[in-house]
Amino acid sequence: MSISQRLDLRQSQTLIMTPQLQQAIKLLQMSNQELGEYLVGEIEQNPLLERGDDTGEGSGADVVVEHVATDPEILPERKTADADPEPLSGSEVSSSSDNEADMWANDGYTGEEGPAAAKPGGTYDGDDFSVLQNVAERPSLREHLLGQIQVDFIEPADRIIASALAELLDDAGYLAAELDLVRTQLGASSQQFDAVIEKLQCFDPPGIFARSLQECLALQLREKNRLDPAMETLLKHLDLVAKRDRAALMKICGVDAEDLVGMIEEIRELNPKPAQAFTADVAAPVVPDVVLRPQPGGGWQVELNSENLPRVLVNERYYAHVQSGVRSKTDKDYLSERWQQANWLVKALHQRATTILKVAAEIVKQQDKFFVHGVQHLKPLILRDISTAVEMHESTVSRVTQHKYIATPRGLFELKYFFTTALASSGGGEAVSSEAVRQRIKTLIDTETATDILSDDRITMILRGDGIDIARRTVAKYREAMRIASSAQRRREKRDAP
Repeated sequence: MSISQRLDLRQSQTLIMTPQLQQAIKLLQMSNQELGEYLVGEIEQNPLLERGDDTGEGSGADVVVEHVATDPEILPERKTADADPEPLSGSEVSSSSDNEADMWANDGYTGEEGPAAAKPGGTYDGDDFSVLQNVAERPSLREHLLGQIQVDFIEPADRIIASALAELLDDAGYLAAELDLVRTQLGASSQQFDAVIEKLQCFDPPGIFARSLQECLALQLREKNRLDPAMETLLKHLDLVAKRDRAALMKICGVDAEDLVGMIEEIRELNPKPAQAFTADVAAPVVPDVVLRPQPGGGWQVELNSENLPRVLVNERYYAHVQSGVRSKTDKDYLSERWQQANWLVKALHQRATTILKVAAEIVKQQDKFFVHGVQHLKPLILRDISTAVEMHESTVSRVTQHKYIATPRGLFELKYFFTTALASSGGGEAVSSEAVRQRIKTLIDTETATDILSDDRITMILRGDGIDIARRTVAKYREAMRIASSAQRRREKRDAP
């Protein structure tokens, strides 16, 4: 058999992820905040894109979902109907409709620009006056420590070591790095390195530069002159303090019950994270992507919350003006490319809003009993159930529900919250959601008394009596996931409670 080369021509079909398709998938899984930042960048790069006028008259999109249960006594009451904002304007369609939703809506901002008028009795003498000009900026933890280092350390070598250690502090104010490796990199001796750390631990705030929780609490107690041998022993057995094993603690520390209670109260008054007093970061509030409102005649109205999204438009007039003056092929290609990208972006955002609305409406339809009766009626739901109903792929539904939130009369929930696994019913009835079982376990434990503490075995028997086929290890797993202590620890806590 001879080996030779030859040239063949073959035809085949392959699915290629185009850059536009990849970007559409990326847009679908973005949160509102990420999408807003992305659109700001696109507007800066593409001269054909612009923000819409903020007139507050934009149109939204909504879907009306009917439900079976319409008991008015169970539906959450709305305190003041007149004070509720008007629903976003848009055409109402059934949940099975294929009509596309318009995602664009104005921000509704009508504030006036310019300096505010002075209040009665006040004066205004400045064109660009701002109250913030008279507010002192609070120093950061790094600045606070470096100021102390410059004063307390005279030797340049010690000052360098102290400054390096200040950069290694974590968010709580602990030295969590490999200190031996840091000492070797700085070329310091063990005696010099330990002396610098000991001096740093006397800095403000008390407890800073500690290497463990025990050391952090000890530094604060030493500052208060309360670190006696009994307190040192208590700090070495913080695990027993967490378990509330007071009998063992009194024996180990050599104190009576009254002294032990006082020592524990002193520890509770300490700050286990001294660096957090200088943390200025504030968690950003979660803005819902979808709003759910009850209908007066029964059912739900699912609306897109387009108030937190910028309105993006393609400036056709500017495109026509520029196109008329373009002569070179390079300029024409550039303008054509930007025109296609602008139109594609608007279309992709429109499709993103339509997909979110369709998936959210189907989730509301599937979990109708939850919105009417509460978490005990949350039904098992998987991605396949929604993808089959809306005729989309499971991966698309997964991307839609990622980092997307819905505001309901029962609270703010992530769309992924409604997807739960199923637990079989012992009587052969309908399966029960795992989240509903968790809430049932929490309710049982919250209502137990000090004389009747429910063990995991008893909780298992109660749930089986309610028709839920569950194992004891599953009860223990759900309890630990909710950070609920064991029955023995709960018994000690309730017994020692005043």
